[in-house]
Amino acid sequence: MAAEDHNGGRSALIFLGTGCSSAVPNAMCLIQPSNPCDVCPQALSTPPDQNPNYRCNTSLLIDYCPSDGKHSYILIDVGKTFREQVIRWFTRYKIPRIDSIILTHEHADAVLGLDDIRAVQPHSPTNDIDPTPIYLTQYAMESIAEKFSYLVKKKVEEGKELRRVAQLDWRIIEENCGTSFVASGLQFIPLPVMHGEDYVCLGYLFGERCRIAYISDVSRFPASTEHVISKDGAGQLDLLILDTLYKTGSHNVHLCLPQTLEAVKRICPKQALLIGMTHQFDHHKDNKFLTEWSEREGIPVQLAHDGLRIPIDL
Repeated sequence: MAAEDHNGGRSALIFLGTGCSSAVPNAMCLIQPSNPCDVCPQALSTPPDQNPNYRCNTSLLIDYCPSDGKHSYILIDVGKTFREQVIRWFTRYKIPRIDSIILTHEHADAVLGLDDIRAVQPHSPTNDIDPTPIYLTQYAMESIAEKFSYLVKKKVEEGKELRRVAQLDWRIIEENCGTSFVASGLQFIPLPVMHGEDYVCLGYLFGERCRIAYISDVSRFPASTEHVISKDGAGQLDLLILDTLYKTGSHNVHLCLPQTLEAVKRICPKQALLIGMTHQFDHHKDNKFLTEWSEREGIPVQLAHDGLRIPIDL
């Protein structure tokens, strides 16, 4: 209870990770220092919790506190850097557990930390604990069943030893804006977007008092999805959390900054925070540019950073 009291009686968003799949610093910049960038060497001199350019895989923790004052902790994506994020930010913000998990898709930077979920579950050598609900599409389920068959199987095969593994309650959701679901008391609306023209990834819309859209991996918005989150469509967002991979140019499976800012102008949220950045972005320098852009366009936009915590009414 002390941990929950520390977080007060209000909901919050905690950015566990704001980086691309390979994370930042980029390993090549450190192992080939003859040609370093300006951002990555900071990792060798500045502790990660003091370095906004140190970025783990994109992941958001929703600390949901409804009117009864009881906190629930909802995790979006469990990537390759999940254990590091737990050690750094769960301890900083006194997060005692995970109550629900929601997956955007089944790529490595969204699911390869699933094995480590057992580290934040009660210890039971016989796996006799309540499983954590995890929400995902049928396509993601089938892929994860191949990657992590031991997390999906419910019975130990005859002659096999029982081993402690994460206990998960797999719950299939639809990948369309018309079918919502509830995780730990909070309603979510799936937001299907293109992550390359051959792949559908989900973002999520949530919050009643504040409308928030979280879209971590996107190259193009289908018209039906953009309508749901646009000021000129179903209503203005209070906060848009949106993908931006590179500072310039374009990419086949992600938005880059020029396309991200165009999307922000079309969707017109009250505020936007950007995630999914590579080492091309320098947090302080590029936020100065974004401050000027925001003043010009009338929409506040900034780069998020790992460990950012935003109190918010959901």
